[in-house]
Parts: sequence; C-alpha cells; structure tokens
Amino acid sequence: MPARTLSVKRQSQQGFSLIEILVAFMILAMSLTVIFRIFSGGLRNISLAEDYARAEMIAESQLSIIGVITPLQTGTTSGEWGERFRWESVIEHYQPWQQEKALITPVTAYHVTVNVYWQHSGGNSQISLSSVRLQQSTDVAGQG
Repeated sequence: MPARTLSVKRQSQQGFSLIEILVAFMILAMSLTVIFRIFSGGLRNISLAEDYARAEMIAESQLSIIGVITPLQTGTTSGEWGERFRWESVIEHYQPWQQEKALITPVTAYHVTVNVYWQHSGGNSQISLSSVRLQQSTDVAGQG
C-alpha cells in the first residue's frame, strides 16, 4: 500500500497591525468626544428651558396678583423667589395714543411690567411680561 502524505498548507495569519489599531482608537475617541459634547449641550439646553419656564411662572403669578392682592398704584416692588430668582414689578400710568386722549372713560389704565432675573451658566438671564390693567376712576365711582 502506498503511503499517503498529507500536505498541510500554511496560511499566513491575518490580523490588525498596531497602526490600524491606533487609527481605530483615534476615530473612536473623536466620535465619543463629539457625542459627549452633543449630550452635554442638550442637558444645558434642558436646564435653560427649565429656568425659563420657572421664570415665566414667577412672572405670570406676580402679574396675576397685581390689582387683586397688590394694590394698583404706580411704583416698583421687588422680591425673591427661591435662591436664584429675583422679580420686579413696575406699575406706571398708561399713556394712551393722542386720539384716545380725547375719550372720556370711567377707568384709569396702568401699564404693568414684571421682570424676572436669574443667573444661568455664569451669565445673567431675564424674562419680562407686560399687561395693561384697568381700575375704575375714583371721581367717576362716586357719581353713580
């Protein structure tokens, strides 16, 4: 019986070189940096949006009590809400347009502005809401 010989072909091992691995790590590091910046920017925007929503709530609540709890008189009042927010309400006489000055109305108009200030990321932020409030004039009230 003839002897069989097995021929084994040597295959060269294929793998990654050190340079290829380093390039892959550099690409991974750069893409992770971009992704982390996107996420941190998103979190910062969420925090800023939350601050604006809270400031708007403060301004609306202060605006709603003027003429109801707070007297409708010209002047400035201010206060704080929490540790970060300051508010200021300014009440001044409403100056109508020239055509409207000739009209006689039984009400006095006031221009009311509420400003809310706070610090965010090292900078100052502000929101301002305005309204016109009417109050029955005292000279007309006694004529009825």
